[in-house]
Amino acid sequence: MSITKVSDEEIKKQYEYMEKVKELSSKGLKYCINTMGCKLNEADSEKISGMLEEMGYEKCDSFEEANLVVFNTCSIRENAEEKVFGKLGELKNLKEKNNMIICFAGCMSQEPHVIEKIQKSYPHVDIIFGTHNIYKFPEMLFEKISKQPKRVVDVWNIDGEIYEGLPVKRESKTQASIIIMNGCNNFCSYCIVPYVRGRERSRAPEDIIFEAQELAKDGCKEILLLGQNVNSYKPREDYNFANLLADLDKVDGIDIIRFTSPHPKDFKDDVIDVIANSKKISKVIHLPLQSGSSRVLKLMNRGYTKEQYLDLVDRIRKKIPNVYFTTDIIVGFPGETEEDFEDTLDVVRKVDFEQVFMFIYSLRHGTRAENMEGHLSEEVKSERFNRLKTLSDKMTEEGMNKYVGTIQHVLVEGESKTNKDVLTARTDSNKIVNFEGDKSLIGKEIEVKIISQHVWYLKGEVIDKDF
Repeated sequence: MSITKVSDEEIKKQYEYMEKVKELSSKGLKYCINTMGCKLNEADSEKISGMLEEMGYEKCDSFEEANLVVFNTCSIRENAEEKVFGKLGELKNLKEKNNMIICFAGCMSQEPHVIEKIQKSYPHVDIIFGTHNIYKFPEMLFEKISKQPKRVVDVWNIDGEIYEGLPVKRESKTQASIIIMNGCNNFCSYCIVPYVRGRERSRAPEDIIFEAQELAKDGCKEILLLGQNVNSYKPREDYNFANLLADLDKVDGIDIIRFTSPHPKDFKDDVIDVIANSKKISKVIHLPLQSGSSRVLKLMNRGYTKEQYLDLVDRIRKKIPNVYFTTDIIVGFPGETEEDFEDTLDVVRKVDFEQVFMFIYSLRHGTRAENMEGHLSEEVKSERFNRLKTLSDKMTEEGMNKYVGTIQHVLVEGESKTNKDVLTARTDSNKIVNFEGDKSLIGKEIEVKIISQHVWYLKGEVIDKDF
């Protein structure tokens, strides 16, 4: 299985465009990126930030300050579209005031009906590019600045290539996301991702390992491996996701390895064994369920049954007794009956998930589910969602109570977003812990005693202060 890469010459050319933009632009220009959607979008935004800062732009937190705005969009749910169109409309007046350049990128830009709407109703959008050609952003920005065309549109309908060597502006010094693959081959009937992100494309393992090594040299302690379906990672016939995990486990300086999102049908015993034998790989496994009904799972084209999912959970628990599970669930898929929904509740009870991320089914244009029979009313979907939420909240509270009084080994991430006098960290099970402590602890691994739980976070106190 060959890996198709953007050439070194092409990446070099983009660095030349970065220099050209820097020469043409005024000093003190600021940019703002509005990122929607998944961790992959967040990682893409870090690359866009890296390129912009290489071109002399400084990051700011609001549209009002910005001379350049990037919308890095998500197309998973319909309300995401409504929000971004609303924000685009709000920027029309600010654009003239700040001489602003507005860029539209991400998954929504790969949808023809979205592009048509922008071209018709939002003439103030300057640059439109997709998910496959982010690396060409400097060239597009140079074209806009130097030639002043009405609009630059560069959206590809092909799958694109793997690109390496772009500058990246990381949001954290202690944690970093690493994209190991792009695209998806699964075509779940409710999902637009394969159409907007393309087919699966895996990065070369040596490039991923090198990136992890460089991050470790810069003081990073935790990495998060990303892909639409990480455990289908396969850059060549003799190398797979289990091999990658085992190799990353050997990288000095990286102490915590997480990954998301795997697919249950591709979760093989070799991956389970690597996790079980590692001290670095997190024992939190995000295992998307989507539905507990075998009938609905077939309609969703998920490739497994309720029984196979529960069997996988049992096999993982036998080899990793201290494992925690989190999941995704879609409520109200077309044709879902009360009996189907009860099957979902049954799986939630049996697995005892650490956390459930739940979503009301949202119709996406271009998916097979769009034309299925049996679309449910909003009232039915909301009622079932609330029942699932009640069950999940109860289980979450019970799970959080189990932490009180325990000693937890945590990585200190930084200051709390709501209180600069409080530090925040995460347990191996990915629970947020807030505690009072000296800022010199940031980036270190310490032990804290959990003294109370507050639904969405734990409160702790430092045990050993001699660091």
